Amino acid sequence: MNSDENFAPILERMRLIARVAVERRAQRSIVLANGCFDLFHVGHIRYLAGAKNLGDILVVGLNSDQQVRNLKGSGRPYMPESERAEIISALRCVDIVTIFPEPTVEELIRAIRPDFHAKGTDYTTETVPERDIVRECGGKVAIVGDPKDHSSSEIISLISRNS
Repeated sequence: MNSDENFAPILERMRLIARVAVERRAQRSIVLANGCFDLFHVGHIRYLAGAKNLGDILVVGLNSDQQVRNLKGSGRPYMPESERAEIISALRCVDIVTIFPEPTVEELIRAIRPDFHAKGTDYTTETVPERDIVRECGGKVAIVGDPKDHSSSEIISLISRNS
């Protein structure tokens, strides 16, 4: 994983919990965004930039390789989690990256109790699967980014058709 001081740190769960505690003591609000980010595209940038606008510290939860396979199929991810994490950590709007191995982001929400859980525009605040857990943890769900006109799956399909 990266060691460039210009990149956001990529932290395992216990270090993430400790870092979030430090940020809270400094009165900073915590935003959580999550996803696979397998083939990075402009929709991802707009989603993460919108998430950052919600608060002070943007934590990006990245689905592990195994969970991407479970969600997207046996041929995925195209890039390993370490590389996907490094790409995300290079973005100016991202403060912390973590890889989560669970099937859903619920345990990560419980661990860091974000002030905001940001989801893309393919959701509404009422259709976000984790909405009840976010609320139980004292946070709010927010929908950010541009209309869902971009997807890694569509890019893959287009490349396959043109090969």
